Amino acid sequence: MSETILQTSGYVCIPYLHSHNTIELKDTWDHSKNIEDMYFVTATFSEESKPYFSSSANHYILAKFKDSKKIIKEIEKYNQDKPSFIFTMDEGLFERESQGTMNFVSVYYLEYGDSEEDVSEVANLVAKREKVGKAGVGHMDLCCTIPQKFTFPYSGNIVVLEVSSDKSHQSVNKYCEKTRRDVGRKGITLTNLVSLSILEKLK
Repeated sequence: MSETILQTSGYVCIPYLHSHNTIELKDTWDHSKNIEDMYFVTATFSEESKPYFSSSANHYILAKFKDSKKIIKEIEKYNQDKPSFIFTMDEGLFERESQGTMNFVSVYYLEYGDSEEDVSEVANLVAKREKVGKAGVGHMDLCCTIPQKFTFPYSGNIVVLEVSSDKSHQSVNKYCEKTRRDVGRKGITLTNLVSLSILEKLK
């Protein structure tokens, strides 16, 4: 049973718009057992990913879910003109108790596939970073009423890190950037997709 949960759990980001759909979806998730935690976040897309998601929003609702199938159905029901991102974790790299409150989620993609050796190397390096409380690899689904100009080619090679720190988001972002460079020194191209700075816990 736990294996099934691991395969379908993950993170969803919906654009925080002052629209009926945003409010309805937030209310649905407020009462949903499928949603473990929910946050109000600022999203910073990397220069590499911006061309693929040019219509993205600045603020998102980030939620941690247990079942991706339910989430995708709900997103499709309340679809919007700015993209929503569903990051489903296919494999957990590690999870541990971390000091401080989770205040940052960093999403990356592996440019050259996700071979077992590469994933193992990423797991070993990230595990040495004390502020990273949880890491996983998976895939991304995109929902939007308006098609994106370009198809994102790395949606099957997603890496997500949860970071806990009492320091500023800028400081945590530098911490994540150092982690990314450490991975790069091993010959693995890990590229930032989006950084999510948590502003408020909603659930």
